[in-house]
Amino acid sequence: MRAGECMETALRSIVKDCVIGKILIQTNETTFDPELHYIRLPPHITRYKVIIMDATVTTGSAAMMAIRVLLDHDVKEEDIFVASLLMGQQGAHALAYAFPKVKLITTAMDHQMTENCYLIPGMGNFGDRYYGTGLEQDMDEPFDM
Repeated sequence: MRAGECMETALRSIVKDCVIGKILIQTNETTFDPELHYIRLPPHITRYKVIIMDATVTTGSAAMMAIRVLLDHDVKEEDIFVASLLMGQQGAHALAYAFPKVKLITTAMDHQMTENCYLIPGMGNFGDRYYGTGLEQDMDEPFDM
């Protein structure tokens, strides 16, 4: 949900009969740990290939939690894809190491991040940029608005 939804319209235009579920995982701004807030998965999810869509994957911790949720619902690891506009090298390596059968798809890879877990050069908080929320600028965020 949220930042990953920016890719949903494109997916629906290509895969007309796709079945959509929702998992909302947000990173705690104090601890940087992922927190599961919402889940709604389609019935018989084990019959499908599942694409986890997230605009940015920095450390990979939110994607790891989403993968674990899917595995807990009996989705096979080899049936899971993580699609992202931008991935951090650390996150991609962590995901590939923890879940070697999950396929990672991204358009670009950044190799550095700030201590507040923003990719460098990155694109800041994509969800805030896409939805126009959180417009106050965080000085630790590397991308100028």
